[in-house]
Amino acid sequence: MPSLGADMTEGTLVQWNVKVGDPIKRGDIIAVVGTEKADIEVEVYQTGTVEKLIAQPGDKLPVGTPIALIHVEGEAPSPVVPEILAPKPAGRVKASPMARKLAQDLGVDLEKIPGTGPHGVIERHDVEQAAQAKAPAPAGRVESAAPTEPVAGMRHAIAMAMARSNREIPHYYLSTQIDMSVALDWLREFNEKRSIENRILPAALLLTAVAHGLVQVPELNGFWVDDQLKPSPEVNPGVAISLRGGGLMIPAILSAQQKSLEELMAALRDIITRARSGRLRSSEITEGTITVTNLGDLGVETVFGVIYPPQVALVGFGKIMDRPWAAAHGMLGVRPVLTATLAADHRATDGHRGAQFLQILDGLLQEPGKL
Repeated sequence: MPSLGADMTEGTLVQWNVKVGDPIKRGDIIAVVGTEKADIEVEVYQTGTVEKLIAQPGDKLPVGTPIALIHVEGEAPSPVVPEILAPKPAGRVKASPMARKLAQDLGVDLEKIPGTGPHGVIERHDVEQAAQAKAPAPAGRVESAAPTEPVAGMRHAIAMAMARSNREIPHYYLSTQIDMSVALDWLREFNEKRSIENRILPAALLLTAVAHGLVQVPELNGFWVDDQLKPSPEVNPGVAISLRGGGLMIPAILSAQQKSLEELMAALRDIITRARSGRLRSSEITEGTITVTNLGDLGVETVFGVIYPPQVALVGFGKIMDRPWAAAHGMLGVRPVLTATLAADHRATDGHRGAQFLQILDGLLQEPGKL
């Protein structure tokens, strides 16, 4: 059972995507695991053949419990391990843990619900729709079929991670104001040549600048593990995404420093869509090296975030607002200004290094054509 979060202790096997004897390669999605936050597609990190499926769909297991045996070419065959779990009856309804709990709370029969997930798996929204059809709200009254229990489970996972962050990480905070007039003018001109659906949003430009800035300040991009900083060679910014049903996910865009602005925009659209539909891969949950949160669209001016352990930094962006601004020659004008903040782990870096990162970020946004 893989660890899919800083404070995950157990998970539920939702489904297998492979069977015994199937060839697999690194990166293949072999299973779906349910956590308190979402159902996650689990990738395999070896190339070989599925030798044995130990766990069965529906089993709830501690992190680290073997769920399958894989024979890797060139290695001795895995030893035969006796079945540790009783097989589940044939014809079992396939549903995510959230869907099962919700169906129980709302009195919905899973046998009568068609699943819209992969391989017909019943998901949370399938149960919600069935509940609404079963008991429509009286005329003139709107009732929500959304449960409190699944959201509470997500809130519990978030609470555990944030409590650990405040308990273990000595935060320091820095902020700076960035003149965005050059960046927005360049972006406007850049988008004039593109269709509406392919236009680049300011959020993608900011993510690109963060990725390039972290290449120059690698101490902010990595993990605090075993009482030492372990910088990551890849920049995998985790993007804070609010879910429509409540809660928060922070999936990572992998190898962002190698992506062009267009590629990063496409990756951002894709990961937001999949996060809100429950289609994230395990690597996107576990391999984030820094978190980026942008609350500007909600009117927030300044963001002071909490670092997601074991990461060592978080970058926050507020709303781009017209403000008085003194230009280089002393002329006072009005410019679109962004407040960027950095929350950093004082065990890994000091304020001087954090300030250098914000200075580099500002410089990159003054030359957007080079990103």
